[in-house]
Amino acid sequence: MTKALRKDIRFKKGNPGRRPDSRNKATVAVEALLDGEAEKLIRKAIEMALAGNTVAMRLCLDRLCPPRRTRPIELELPKVETAGGVLQAHAEVIDAMAQGGITPDEASTVSSVLEVKRRSIEACELEARITELENA
Repeated sequence: MTKALRKDIRFKKGNPGRRPDSRNKATVAVEALLDGEAEKLIRKAIEMALAGNTVAMRLCLDRLCPPRRTRPIELELPKVETAGGVLQAHAEVIDAMAQGGITPDEASTVSSVLEVKRRSIEACELEARITELENA
């Protein structure tokens, strides 16, 4: 293979893939078929739902009120200002999960926040210690 040919085969800088504004051919075809018919289809789905069709009913309700991905949770956690406070807060989270007050996923999310807080506390304490040593 010559040098000139090898240059043409190499990847170029940037994203050589699809343009950001390009759309799938199937999506374009479906949009063309539905163009002007969307209102009629929605009206028909509503009529079917009102007539008792449970699939149509679920479709309509999912569009009106989509399922909530997360929910607010109430936990009474101690004030977290030290690494020891983080440990106490983790114990409260585990206790709430064990009692069924929060789900394991919710406990994991709260624990992640507490872990970030712990790292922040440690970084501040380390900075204070370094400053103290430098001043001594």
